[in-house]
Amino acid sequence: MRGGRPGDVPTAGVSFLRRLCHFETVNAFRDGDGERTGRRTNGDRHRTADTAQGDTRRGGPTAGHARRVGTSRHAVNRLGRTVQHGWERLGAHTLVRQGRDLELLHRATGFAMLALVTLAPLLIVVAAADPLERGGFALWLADGMGLSGRSARLLTDIISPPRKVIGTTSVLGGVALAVFGIALGGSVQNGYERIWGLSAGPWHRVWRQAVWMIAMTAYLYQEVQTRSLVTGPERIALSSASGVLFFWWGQRFLLGGQVRWSDLLPGAAATMLGLVGLRTFSHFVFTPLIVTNAISYGAVGVVLVVESWLIGVGYVVYGGALFGHWLLAHHGLRRRTGE
Repeated sequence: MRGGRPGDVPTAGVSFLRRLCHFETVNAFRDGDGERTGRRTNGDRHRTADTAQGDTRRGGPTAGHARRVGTSRHAVNRLGRTVQHGWERLGAHTLVRQGRDLELLHRATGFAMLALVTLAPLLIVVAAADPLERGGFALWLADGMGLSGRSARLLTDIISPPRKVIGTTSVLGGVALAVFGIALGGSVQNGYERIWGLSAGPWHRVWRQAVWMIAMTAYLYQEVQTRSLVTGPERIALSSASGVLFFWWGQRFLLGGQVRWSDLLPGAAATMLGLVGLRTFSHFVFTPLIVTNAISYGAVGVVLVVESWLIGVGYVVYGGALFGHWLLAHHGLRRRTGE
């Protein structure tokens, strides 16, 4: 070795050894950092997976909400399918369609208008001529609507006619009353014929409409007379039986005997049941409404309430017969019509 003492390491060798040691040290540090970083990343991944699994097992907010929404939606769909199946099985859609074809609300409104023009004046005359003097027309109306207390007194004060109404009724007024009364009977007859799919009767059967009007007046008169004779369950039973008999006979009579008695009974029962429900509704709704309307609008407000009640009566008269026809047609009870 030239230019140095024995045992000396050459300068180039020393430099090479130093660079090699430095390189190994740096790699060692880098490997250590990588391992630590990898361990941290893997640990984070494991913790995240464990947390997600724990949330799923415990029913976390997102999973629980999704399950609740899915359960509610399934329950609603199942209820909708059940209602639709029951609706179709009962044939209720046919009943709704027939009511729309009959123009049920329109007919009920016409019934109310004719009743206010004809039936109310007729009952006023009959009440004034009542030999028993069991109250006037207003008391009859209050009893039919199920009014009591202040509302009944307001109706009596506003609608009560004078006692001399019979003496002031002219021959022309009586003729007009009879003509409009026949029109009311004709409207009910036409509705029954439409319900049962029958052709309109000839004009000379108009006497049936007049007889029906007289019979209805007698029916309403006896309803009022029984008010002071029987009360409680006895009056309810008597009124129900007489009502079913009147509407049962009325359909048969106005239809000229073209439909069997047995086919008409469900409609008569449904009509009477509807009138009972209407009277209950009137007692709870129209009783306070008459007082409110009398204060706000005076006599006109009371008349509007009465007219609304008459619309309900017309709806029940036609709707009860329609329900009876539907019941027979869609539940295997209908028989061939005819004499």
